Amino acid sequence: MVASAVPVSSASATTADMPTVVDQVAVARLYGEPLFSLPQNLYIPPDALEVFLEAFEGPLDLLLYLIRRQNFNILDIPMAGLTRQYMLYVDEIRQRNLELAAEYLLMAAMLIEIKSRMLLPPKPVAQGQEAEDPRAELVRRLLEYEQIKLAAANLNAIPQFGRDFVVAQAYIERSLQPRFADVSVQELQEAWAAILQRARLVQHHRITREELSVREHMSQVLKRLQGHRFVEFEDLFNPDKGAPVLVVTFIALLELAKETLIEITQAEAFAPIYVRLAYTPT
Repeated sequence: MVASAVPVSSASATTADMPTVVDQVAVARLYGEPLFSLPQNLYIPPDALEVFLEAFEGPLDLLLYLIRRQNFNILDIPMAGLTRQYMLYVDEIRQRNLELAAEYLLMAAMLIEIKSRMLLPPKPVAQGQEAEDPRAELVRRLLEYEQIKLAAANLNAIPQFGRDFVVAQAYIERSLQPRFADVSVQELQEAWAAILQRARLVQHHRITREELSVREHMSQVLKRLQGHRFVEFEDLFNPDKGAPVLVVTFIALLELAKETLIEITQAEAFAPIYVRLAYTPT
């Protein structure tokens, strides 16, 4: 977005036009020191004292300004008057800033083209249709630009932090007694769950060895067989006591069979296994 200004007056200043002393008041200050007379042979550029009254942000902004200032109907723009005023402005800025005037010259060419097309006879059109207005595209662009400009002005009018207002801050001296925030039930549950999770990470697993006696289980097997002619092999084991007890009981049966204190029999293959005492008590 290029900003430009309309220079309405300019003057060249010379040392002869400046007073040397006005009521014993310095005409200027140089490095903080008062200056009661201008230096000799001081050069002041011709455009140093230009006064800028209006600023525009592009060709469309200038056109919209000219239309609104002259109270032209934007839907029926008098191209002759508008082009004349626009060219006066372009000639003015072209003398001072040719690079800035390039964008405005492009719009000037468009205005001249529209003005020329309006002087020509309209092209024939079908019956019931209106002839195309050469100004239609320019009017559309101007209306769109005006809407955007108004929207930007409305947004700029909204109070902004740091430009129109600041947040007030005040220091309030509080009591030295600390005030703790309230804790909800959900926060307590989450804290307890976090503690349990940490506890699971540091658990200790202690292994203890249970001392089992084979001889003791041999005596238990003999007592179990007393008074029975046969006892099924599986009935001598109690799974509820755990694997260690089952292993020791099995070893006890093997020791008893080794010492020929019991007999382990089976009628046929895959038939149930039975255990009985190898002697008959008297």
